[in-house]
Amino acid sequence: QVQLVESGGGFVQAGGSLRLTCSTPRIILSTFLSRSMGWYRQAPGKERELVAVATNDGVRRYADSVKGRFTISRDNRKKVVNLQMDSLKPEDTAVYYCAADRDGTSVVPDDYWGQGTQVTVSS
Repeated sequence: QVQLVESGGGFVQAGGSLRLTCSTPRIILSTFLSRSMGWYRQAPGKERELVAVATNDGVRRYADSVKGRFTISRDNRKKVVNLQMDSLKPEDTAVYYCAADRDGTSVVPDDYWGQGTQVTVSS
């Protein structure tokens, strides 16, 4: 079982920045290194969408809506995945979820999920 714990959500004005962190406190380093990791979001009344993914072989992909503004990174030593969100817009408001996949090269990680963290961007 892979436990994912998100932190860093909050309230910010448009144009501001937030940094989300997904920690994996109960897995060993080799397990973390073998997993593909990603961030999804779900806004009220909308379907969950994949925002960014970081595979274990270095692939990084982003939703078109966040390209150039969001950056996903893995800190393997700390076993965390970060999502740096800059130039935030009101439409970025959503619950953000961390996800992991047993397939380290998966670009759609969806085997394990965190509980989510709320991000609210005011205009």
